[in-house]
Amino acid sequence: MLGELLEAVTELDRDGLVHAAILTGAGQKAFAAGADIETLSRLSTAEARAFSDLGHAVAARIEEAHFPVIGAVNGFALGGGCEMALACDFLYASDKARFGQPEVSLGVIPGFGGTQRLARRVGIGRARELCMTGDVIGAEEAFRIGLVNVVVPHTELFERAVATAKKIASRGALAIAECKRVLRRGEGLPLAAACELEAAAFAALFGTGDLREGMKAFLEKRPAKFEGR
Repeated sequence: MLGELLEAVTELDRDGLVHAAILTGAGQKAFAAGADIETLSRLSTAEARAFSDLGHAVAARIEEAHFPVIGAVNGFALGGGCEMALACDFLYASDKARFGQPEVSLGVIPGFGGTQRLARRVGIGRARELCMTGDVIGAEEAFRIGLVNVVVPHTELFERAVATAKKIASRGALAIAECKRVLRRGEGLPLAAACELEAAAFAALFGTGDLREGMKAFLEKRPAKFEGR
C-alpha cells in the first residue's frame, strides 16, 4: 500500500491540472489502522530500516507535492495511519475518527515521522504524552489540541473535504503551490529567514499571468480564470 500511495502521489504531482487532493480511507471504519503486526514482528533490523525509509518517503512526497492534500479521517488513524494523516496539509475528521501512536505498547516508536510531525502540529508536550503513553484519542480531543482542523458528522466528512478542495482549486494554482512551499520550508527556519523566503515568493508571483489575471478579474468584478502560468 505504501508503494502504491507513493506512486499515486508522484503521478498526481506530475499532472499540472491537479490543484488539490483528498486522502481518505476505504470503507467506513478506518482511515488507516497501521501496519500488520505479524509482519512487523518478523522484520530484521535492516528490513525495519527499509520499511521506515519507505514510510518516510511517502510522507515526504505528500508534503512536497505542489498541491495541498486534505486528510479526511473517517475512522481509526493509528500508528503509521496517523503518520500518513500528519503528512497531509490539514485534516478534517469524522466524529468517529480516532488517532494514536500506540507503538510503545509493542516495544517500538513511530517510524514514519510521527514523533516529529506530531510535535510540530500539537506541541512537544502533548506529542511526548501521546507517543509515550500510546493513548488513542477521539476526534473532539484531536480538535481541541490542534491535530485536526474541524470535526464533522461521519456522513458529511467527504462532502466537506470535497467542498474545500474545490475552493482551493478555484484559486491561483501557482499561488497555492508557493503558499504550501513557503509554509513547509519556513517552519524550521528562524523568523527572519522564513520571512525572506516569503518575500521572494511574493515578488516572483508578480511575474506570472495568474497574478495579472487575478488582479484584473478583481478590478473587473468577475471570477478569475487561472491557467497556472
